[in-house]
Amino acid sequence: MPDIRGRFRENEPMAPHVSWRAGGAAAVAFFPADLADLAACFERLRHDEPVMTVGLGSNLLVRDGGYPGTVVFTHGALNVLRLERDGTLYCEAGVASPKVARCAANHGMGEAEFLAGIPGTLGGALAMNAGCYGGEIWRYVERVLMLDRRGRLAERTPADFEIGYRHAGLRAAADEIFAAAWLRFPSGDAAAARTRIRELLEKRIATQPLQLPNAGSVFRNPPGDHAARLIETAGLKGLEEGGARVSEKHSNFIVNPEGRARASEIERLIGRVQARVRESFGIDLVREVRIVGEEA
Repeated sequence: MPDIRGRFRENEPMAPHVSWRAGGAAAVAFFPADLADLAACFERLRHDEPVMTVGLGSNLLVRDGGYPGTVVFTHGALNVLRLERDGTLYCEAGVASPKVARCAANHGMGEAEFLAGIPGTLGGALAMNAGCYGGEIWRYVERVLMLDRRGRLAERTPADFEIGYRHAGLRAAADEIFAAAWLRFPSGDAAAARTRIRELLEKRIATQPLQLPNAGSVFRNPPGDHAARLIETAGLKGLEEGGARVSEKHSNFIVNPEGRARASEIERLIGRVQARVRESFGIDLVREVRIVGEEA
């Protein structure tokens, strides 16, 4: 693709690109220069080529056999973040969620502080309706910019999506990814918002094993309960599978303490936790993390 400005790499190891620091390689990795460059790439890719977008890799496990297609890395490329004349924040999909929280606070906007507790990018937050500390991203989405596999951009509104707990998908089937969003937050006190962000970050550090490779919360909370409570009550804190371990600090986290866990070990540990909770409480824990690719 001679007119593409971004970089292509073959057999790109995915472990350095995901927060679990485990997993196989991508057949092809593409690092676009910007959104226009990504659109040009999509226009030229074979339409049957498997494609996956990755931001900070904070909610992803790539199996040891790798991903048999093209992985597009959006962080550092789809990074435009600006205040629009109509008072919305325009945020491209590769912008880290904590950066959105800080930008909103600096512009005197309220209720965006929860985004500081989401370790991924805006694109991932939109796809899974990410939330924490009482906030969810789609509550503040005015409209989104979508990019399809032919390289065409289109604006859509929340009415075009089925939005639920940790999920947002188009009502009509379409091969599109999130490119950007316009977010509207209510007015707030900038100093109070910055203080709240610091408090939330301190709470994360105190309650989550952030010093160890992890992918955040592994399971969704079942209705009326918390996955962490069920896992802890089932006696699973510290349970190990190879180099993977259920965190003693937060039982809904699986950590890779020495960076030597294989993706297959993490996946087996996830299955063991699900089986034990089902056996103990009759509750099926639903994964929040994505698992993609082929087994070794």
